[in-house]
Amino acid sequence: METRLVKADGAAVEETAELLRSGGIAAVPTETVYGLAANAYDVEAVRSVFRAKGRPQDNPLILHICSTEMLYDIAESVRPLALTLAENFWPGPLTMIFPRKPHVPAETCGGLDTAAVRMPRSSFTLALIEKCGFPIAAPSANTSGLPSPTSAVHVYDDMNGKIPLIIDGGECRFGVESTVVCFENDDTVRILRPGAVTPEMLREYCHVVIDSGVLQKLDADAKVISPGMKYKHYSPAAEVYILKGSDEDVVGFIKSRNMNKIGFLGNGNEELPDNTVRFPYGVTPEEQAENLFASLRDADAAGCAEVYVRMPRTEGIGLAVYNRLLRSAGFRIIDAGVSDALQK
Repeated sequence: METRLVKADGAAVEETAELLRSGGIAAVPTETVYGLAANAYDVEAVRSVFRAKGRPQDNPLILHICSTEMLYDIAESVRPLALTLAENFWPGPLTMIFPRKPHVPAETCGGLDTAAVRMPRSSFTLALIEKCGFPIAAPSANTSGLPSPTSAVHVYDDMNGKIPLIIDGGECRFGVESTVVCFENDDTVRILRPGAVTPEMLREYCHVVIDSGVLQKLDADAKVISPGMKYKHYSPAAEVYILKGSDEDVVGFIKSRNMNKIGFLGNGNEELPDNTVRFPYGVTPEEQAENLFASLRDADAAGCAEVYVRMPRTEGIGLAVYNRLLRSAGFRIIDAGVSDALQK
């Protein structure tokens, strides 16, 4: 299959809508990461998305809409709190989970009786959904388990020959996937996946519970609200480790690693040895969210066998960065101030 890269413009909206209406799939830009889009109501198209990604069938897809009216075609019921959050955070990087109506395919929802829904901020994707007239299912447009794509080139690296069309809308603004919440009751949400809509932002409108699976490794037989929480995500071929400690301790630890090429994501103040390749990371949580996935991909391209990433702060979008890093690193955290922190 030939995979074409097309600039995101009005003509691309028409072409992509025609492709999706005919049962095809395409990669499209959003403000979070690139998504692999299909008609959410077309079971065969949805199956094509799972095949292209190599995604487990029980890992639900998020349905993307362009209006609140479209939500009522998906959700069996909508709490007043959901409408409040929609009014304040849609379009934007917030996904909410609702009981689904019977006509919403179980295949799209990972076999669950709920549907995850969001309204993206991307002008291209909003125009595409409006043109199609149906919600699109759009998980991240990468091979399942690898770092999510924040540029069209990342999508091409994973999906060349697997899908017919990639819409190039430039770099994604936020760099991490949307915040996912479910409703505990009429005034409380549970965060299942943190993102750019932060706990601090949500607390202005409701009580917030952070699910234990956000920051802890779940047991293999643990019952989870969102099946995606139990899978490995965001991992390059390189072994990733989270590194905590002072600049001095971190540099000392890196110098102790006797390897030909080490990847490193830090604050820019570290004086690194010659065998270390520094990749963009940043100082603020916003910078780190924007750079994380691209830098992990670049570390693979550079042939790094190991990548060490400085521990992020966990306030604001930093919680999302930490969540992604935990899964990328397989929950491996090294205290650089401990002399035998890592034994090989």
